[in-house]
Order: sequence, then structure tokens, then C-alpha cells
Amino acid sequence: MKSFLVFFIVFISYQFAFGQEIHTKSVDSLYKEDQFYFGLTYNALISMPNGMSQNGFSSGFHLGFIKDIPINKNRNWALGIGLGFSTNTVNHNLLITKDVQGNYNYELLESSQFTKNKFSRQLIEIPFELRWRTSTPETYKFWRVYTGFKLGYVFASNTRFTSSSENIKQTKIEDFDKVQYGISLGIGYNTWNAYVYYALNPIFKKGATLNGESIDIRALKIGLMFYIL
Repeated sequence: MKSFLVFFIVFISYQFAFGQEIHTKSVDSLYKEDQFYFGLTYNALISMPNGMSQNGFSSGFHLGFIKDIPINKNRNWALGIGLGFSTNTVNHNLLITKDVQGNYNYELLESSQFTKNKFSRQLIEIPFELRWRTSTPETYKFWRVYTGFKLGYVFASNTRFTSSSENIKQTKIEDFDKVQYGISLGIGYNTWNAYVYYALNPIFKKGATLNGESIDIRALKIGLMFYIL
């Protein structure tokens, strides 16, 4: 995975530089914008049960392609639909274990009881966007505001717990809701774009409970998004 990410970033950087050179040499009145994207986010949990907390840095990496569809003559308004990949890790103090009957159990821990406790999810995502920008055929530096809806499918998941006496690894966490959806917003100028994603449904299924109450935690992702022609 690390080698793939390094390759992808180098490839994208080359394409970005090459695309800028081509863009400055010719004028395309039917141009499109920002069809490739990759981003880095901090992943926060909201609506956590009492006593649950995050620790360490929880990260997300996102990349994909969005088909840009201009909808007015000036081409500064557009629709976008795409396909992407997202991997997300959250460090926390909620111990997730599975008993012999296949049921998941949840327990809150003190930070002194473990050295590592996290879960990770990998998703295939379909973003839908309404896009506004100040671009023209002659310039690639412009303001943008992209807002939309993102539908995701969790195709892989795992947990890892490490303490002085135990090392527990689990995959294919069945209590995770495989379908995830939420709203997104990207605002920025040229290379730097702030990005926010707010999940509209919980990470866990309704049957997942802690002390008799549903675990209704949701994802809030805050970070940077980079767009390429």
C-alpha cells in the first residue's frame, strides 16, 4: 500500500505539471476542470457514547476520478459524478471483541490498558457534486466551491488491539454498516483546498450496543483536497 501511494503521488504530480504546460500553450473553449482528486484528512468521531474518546492521529487518504460536466456557457458551473477509493483509520479507546458465537462485544478502556487500539475501513465511493469555480480557458488558478453527496461501500475492514499481554487482530467486521453516505464541501484556491465530509449515517449497524445503548458514532473528516485536470 505504501509503495502504491508513493507511486500515485509521483504520477499525479507529473500529470499536474504536464497538464499546466499544455494548458498554457492552447485555449480550449470546451475545457473541463478537476477531474482527478486526492486528499488527506483527519478523521474525527462525533456522537460518541459517554467515556469514549479518540487518541493519537486518525487519518484518511482519498483518491479518485470525477467526470466534470459543465452546465452553463461560461463553464464555471458544473455537475460532477465519479468513482473513488478511501482508506480511513481511527484510534480510540473502544475495545471490539468477538465471542465464539460470532457476536461482537464492546468495552471502554482506560488509556493505560493498551498501547494501540484502532479500526480501519476501506471504501469504494461514488461522489456527486455541484461545482462552482472562477476558471477560464486561459487560467488554471481559480477559486472553487464544490459541494455534494458521497455514497460509499465498505469492502474491507479490520481492528487491531495491542496491550502488554494481548495482541488482537480482526478482519471483516460485520457490525460495521457497509453502506456509508454523507455530505461534502470543498473550498479553495489553486492547489490548496479545504475539505469537509460529514456522515449522515452511523459507522456501526443498529444492533451494535455499548451498555445497552446503540453505538451511534459518525465520521467527520477534515483536511485538504487536491484537484488535477
